[in-house]
Amino acid sequence: MWFFARDPVRDFPFELIPEPPEGSPPGPWALHRGRKKATGSPVSIFVYDVKPGAEEQTQVAKAAFKRLKTLRHPNILAYIDGLETEKCLHVVTEAVTPLGIYLKARVEAGGLKELEISWGLHQIVKALSFLINDCSLIHNNVCMAAVFVDRAGEWKLGGLDYMYSAQGNGGGPPRKGIPELEQYDPPELADSSGRVVREKWSADMWRLGCLIWEVFNGSLPRAAALRNPGKIPKSLVPHYCELVGANPKMRPNPARFLQNCRAPGGFMNNRFVETNLFLEEIQIKEPAEKQKFFQELSKSLDAFPEDFCRHKVLPQLLTAFEFGNAGAVVLTPLFKVGKFLSAEEYQQKIIPVVVKMFSSTDRAMRIRLLQQMEQFIQYLDEPTVNTQIFPHVVHGFLDTNPAIREQTVKSMLLLAPKLNEANLNVELMKHFARLQAKDEQGPIRCNTTVCLGKIGSYLSASTRHRVLTSAFSRATKDPFAPSRVAGVLGFAATHNLYSMNDCAHKILPVLCGLTVDPEKSVRDQAFKAIRSFLSKLESVSEDPTQLEEVEKDVHAASSPGMGGAAASWAGWAVTGVSSLTSKLIRSHPTTAPTETNIPQRPTPEGVPAPAPTPVPATPTTSGHWETQEEDKDTAEDSSAADRWDDEDWGSLEEAESVLAQQDDWSTGGQVSRASQVSNSDHKSSKSPESDWSSWEAEGSWEQGWQEPSSQEPPPEGQVKAELARKKREERRREMEAKRAERKVAKGPMKLGARKLD
Repeated sequence: MWFFARDPVRDFPFELIPEPPEGSPPGPWALHRGRKKATGSPVSIFVYDVKPGAEEQTQVAKAAFKRLKTLRHPNILAYIDGLETEKCLHVVTEAVTPLGIYLKARVEAGGLKELEISWGLHQIVKALSFLINDCSLIHNNVCMAAVFVDRAGEWKLGGLDYMYSAQGNGGGPPRKGIPELEQYDPPELADSSGRVVREKWSADMWRLGCLIWEVFNGSLPRAAALRNPGKIPKSLVPHYCELVGANPKMRPNPARFLQNCRAPGGFMNNRFVETNLFLEEIQIKEPAEKQKFFQELSKSLDAFPEDFCRHKVLPQLLTAFEFGNAGAVVLTPLFKVGKFLSAEEYQQKIIPVVVKMFSSTDRAMRIRLLQQMEQFIQYLDEPTVNTQIFPHVVHGFLDTNPAIREQTVKSMLLLAPKLNEANLNVELMKHFARLQAKDEQGPIRCNTTVCLGKIGSYLSASTRHRVLTSAFSRATKDPFAPSRVAGVLGFAATHNLYSMNDCAHKILPVLCGLTVDPEKSVRDQAFKAIRSFLSKLESVSEDPTQLEEVEKDVHAASSPGMGGAAASWAGWAVTGVSSLTSKLIRSHPTTAPTETNIPQRPTPEGVPAPAPTPVPATPTTSGHWETQEEDKDTAEDSSAADRWDDEDWGSLEEAESVLAQQDDWSTGGQVSRASQVSNSDHKSSKSPESDWSSWEAEGSWEQGWQEPSSQEPPPEGQVKAELARKKREERRREMEAKRAERKVAKGPMKLGARKLD
């Protein structure tokens, strides 16, 4: 029976990638790229081939193997595995690149920023401080060849071949015998008399000075070149000069060198170093400190290296969300870092977190997700949207916070192309019907109409026929003027989805009624739409053969491209709607909404701004067809033609927090004439949730898109003023009754009792 010896190299769990060594540094080791056989994850493999007659060098290599295996520090090359045979030594470490090769590649790519160098040198000095001050070890080989860079751009100290104890145990420093390495030895080593007084760190700090010179100026030709700092930054020059001083006694300890460079104005006193130091200690930081750090992080990411963001910041952000309860503050930096990832990496690392975030009940996180959906929607597939995201998003339609309801409506523009038949044509239309008919906020009703016009081409043919005409007709009866404008523009944006009969019998009668609307902006858009529809009808009348071409989209299946046909014909379709809505929200309470824009104070990112306190609007006469201010806004609307997608949406973000502080958004008056009637007509004693329950009880979702009544709008002028006066009087009586109840409940104050109000 024959027995075969096992090959340890073949059984080793790591393998070399068959290619030339990766720029091996001077010394006995050859650096190769490698990978783990089981997972394929990249590693670096240092290989030493045992040669006859090189026993001394072999002992040095084995000592380095042992040192690297036992020394553990974040700034020292990380040992993973090793193999020792009679023929070779294999040392497996984290995947790294020699510093010299890394610097050359970065120069070719545009240069290395001083921020990166400052943190890299900080890491090397920190490693030296650990070896000298904590372990009483002299590295004895600090140079460019002993420094490596990992995939995050972190500098690691290696080259432990010639390390020895500072306490004299085990003899003196080993002999190098390599001229390329001996040129970094300090001048006092040439003095064999032993009379030179020096500290244990003196030699390594001289070599650190040589490393700094080479990082900024290239290879060191001779020791005399150290006298000229060259391209070394001015803030680092004084500390560099201390390192290469002739008196070894005056060279600073590594810890003091770091302290000097971190002083105000120092080379290592910058945001990048501070961020890295915080990330290294993030596990022991207080929750409030973490919150503040993540809030400020996104401002700095643009100046940070891409590799650092991908491989160091991103894992910390994911960990902070998963285990640290960081909440919504991680979203902004998370999506900012996500821009550096490939599509595959984004799917693996960020999408699972995003899906989990959508199930959160934290309102701040929900509104942040909705606001930033544009940054990640492209990476979401349709099954994920329909089964894991949309069911959570629709809860926003029923939220008591108007800002969340509005952001939910706006998010449908991005989600609609990925929704399935049931979610888009049934569930979403049901919520849109309720919002348009019952929401107490005029801007939300307006934006619901705008959104419906934009996603109309995605609806099925039967849903379009049943919903669009009724929905836009209802919008034209809304007491909120921008909603009426949105209804007109919705008709125009979806003009290719109506038959000629519908245009003549359903749409034009509605538009003609708006030609006598109290608001000139509504009348102007109505006339534009009427002319467009009439032109379309007239062209078919002149040439009946065009009918099939004109109506080709009416019964066609849903298609995102169908809306493109209307882009040029009705490019003005939502022009001015968003500006009108925004003006209404931001306008001065005592003036018409389109007359004045009041700049808002900036608010912290992600924190809803308080709404302007409403005050009673000055009664105005609604029957005037012409006013100077209306003409000015109409001119703005006309000049904004053909910018459907350029317009910003009317936003309630500045007004979202008021709901938690007030029982009624219209308390104390209305923002404008239009919103005054809107709030009085749509305000109900039921919450949105009770509205939803009653909606279900009333019947199917199709009933929500009922034809608008043909009743004339309520009388303007005195009737509105009277309604407002009655509402204020009723509110005043309620407040007086509440004060009286509180006084009765309190009773007389007693001695020693704490006064609460």
